[in-house]
Amino acid sequence: MTQESLAAARNWNSLCAMHRDQAERFGSRIALRYQQDGLFHDLAWDDYRSQADGAAAGLIELGVEPGDRIAILSENRYEWFIVDHAILSAGAADVPLHAPLAPRQVEYQVGHSEAKGIVVSGQAQADKVFEVQGQLPELQFLISFEPVETRSENLRCLTWNALKHLGSEASRSQISSREAALNGESLATIIYTSGTTGNPKGVMLTHGNLLSNAETTWEIAFMGSEETLLSWLPYSHIYARTVDHYLTTMGGLTVAMSTVDTLMDDLKRIKPGWLTSVPRVYEKVWNSIGTLDEATRKGAIRSIFGPNMKQLTSGGAPLPKYIAEGFLEADLPLLEGYGLTETSPVIAFNSIQSFRMGSVGKPLRDVEVRIADDGEILTKGPHVMPGYWRNPDATEAAIVDGWFHTGDVGRLDEDGYLYITDRKKDLFVTSAGKNIAPAELERILGRDEFIEQAVVYGDGRQFVSALIVPILDSLQAKAEELGCEIETDGEFITTPQLLDFLAERVATVMEQVSQPERVKRFLILSRPFQVDDDELTATLKVRRRFIISKYEEHLAKLYE
Repeated sequence: MTQESLAAARNWNSLCAMHRDQAERFGSRIALRYQQDGLFHDLAWDDYRSQADGAAAGLIELGVEPGDRIAILSENRYEWFIVDHAILSAGAADVPLHAPLAPRQVEYQVGHSEAKGIVVSGQAQADKVFEVQGQLPELQFLISFEPVETRSENLRCLTWNALKHLGSEASRSQISSREAALNGESLATIIYTSGTTGNPKGVMLTHGNLLSNAETTWEIAFMGSEETLLSWLPYSHIYARTVDHYLTTMGGLTVAMSTVDTLMDDLKRIKPGWLTSVPRVYEKVWNSIGTLDEATRKGAIRSIFGPNMKQLTSGGAPLPKYIAEGFLEADLPLLEGYGLTETSPVIAFNSIQSFRMGSVGKPLRDVEVRIADDGEILTKGPHVMPGYWRNPDATEAAIVDGWFHTGDVGRLDEDGYLYITDRKKDLFVTSAGKNIAPAELERILGRDEFIEQAVVYGDGRQFVSALIVPILDSLQAKAEELGCEIETDGEFITTPQLLDFLAERVATVMEQVSQPERVKRFLILSRPFQVDDDELTATLKVRRRFIISKYEEHLAKLYE
C-alpha cells in the first residue's frame, strides 16, 4: 500500500467517503468485470459511483432515513456492490441475506432487523418475500434487479432501473449531507451468522470496523492497483464483503466476478493476479494433481491458476498444511488467514513477506490477540463489532472487558504466529474422559486421496467414529479394480470390498494420533455434503453439529 493511499485512508470517515474518493481518482479505469450471456462486461469507476448515487437518491425518495435497515437477498452480481454503496450513502445500513435461505429464514432475518425495504435479484428471491410478507409489518418496499411479477398489494415493488431514475433533485441533494454525518461508529451492516441451532445472531459492524479491517489487510496484500482479483465467494459473507469488495476499492483493484461453476474457466479467461477462496476449492485442485510428480504438478498448478497469479488466499475454514506446502513448492503462495464475522473479519493472516505454514499468520496491525487460560483465542481492537443486534445478553457474553471471545482454541508461537487448534464448542469428551479435537482428526482423514470430507463423532461414546464422504471418482475406479460395484443402502455405501479397503486406509492415517483419538468405525456417504441441504454454509464450510444431528441415529448404531 502506498503512503498516499494510507494517508487518504486515515482521512476517510466512512466507506462512502472511500468509495467516492476512489471513483473520482480512477475515473474511467475498470472497477468491475461481470458476466452476462457468457461474456464479460466492464464497469468503470465513475459509472459505478454514478449508479450508486442514482440508487441512493431513489432510496431517499422512498422514505429511507438515516439508520434504517435495508435487506439484500441476491446471488452475486455487480449490482450487489452498487446497491450496497447506495444504501450506505443514504445513511442506512444493509442486511445481506445468504441467497439459499428458505422463506422462514428470510422472515426471521428481515423481521428481526426491522428492515424497511429489501432488494432481491429476481422472481425466485422475490417469491420468498411474498410468501412471508404477512409476518413483516415493517417492510414497505421491494426492489428487484430483474423484473418480477408481484404477488403483493401492500408492498411497493420497483425494478432496479426504476429505482435509479426515481430520485428527485431534492433527494440527490441530501446524499452529501447524509454521507457527511457518518463516522466510524455509524452502523454499516447487520450480518446474521449461520448458526447451527436456533436463530442466528445479527452481527453489527460499523464503518470504522470495516474500514480499519480493509486497510490493515490491504497493508499485507502486497498487490498493485493494476491487478485483477477474481471473486466468487458470496458477498453476503463477511470475508468476500471486506476483502473482495472494500479492500479492492481501497487498493483500486479491478474485481472480476465469477461463480463456483465457472471458476476454473474464468481463471483462464481473466488471468487474475489474486484469488480469494476457501479451502474446499484448493482441496479439489490438489485431489486432481496431488499424485503427480513434483515437476509435473508444478506445471499443472500454474496452468490451472494462470501466468499472472501472484498469490492465493484462503479463509473461512482450516486449510490443510500439506496443501499449502504443496502449492508453495510449485512457487505459488497459498496463504491462510483467520477471522470471524464479529471481527470484520480478519484477525490474522499470512503474507508473501511473512508466513509460516500451518499457522494463520500474525495478527494485523492494531489487532490484539491473547490466549486465555483455557486456550480460547481472545481479540481486541478496531475490528471487533460493537455487539449483536437486539441481543444484549449475547453481546455481554461474547465481549468481556473489550476482549471478544472467539470460541476458537489456539496458541501463539514465540514469533507471534497464531495457530488454530479447534472450536472450543466443538471439543468433545469420550466416555473414557479423553478430550477430542474433531477438526484435527477431520483434517487428517481429508488428507487421504480417497476421502473428500469427514465429520467426526463420539461425545460421551466409548470410541470415536466418523461420517465420511469419499472422492467418488476415485472410489469408482477402485471398485472397477476390485471387480465390484458401488452398492448403497439409502444414503450409505455398503459394498463390503470398498468398506474393507477404506477401513485399511482410515486405520493407516489414524496412526498419526493416539489410540483414544483414532476413528474406529465409520459410515460412507454416497454423495457430497450440500449447501442446499444445510450441510454446508454459504462458503462451503461443513456444519458439523447440523450433520451430526441429521445422521446421529445412524452413527449411534455403530456403537451397538
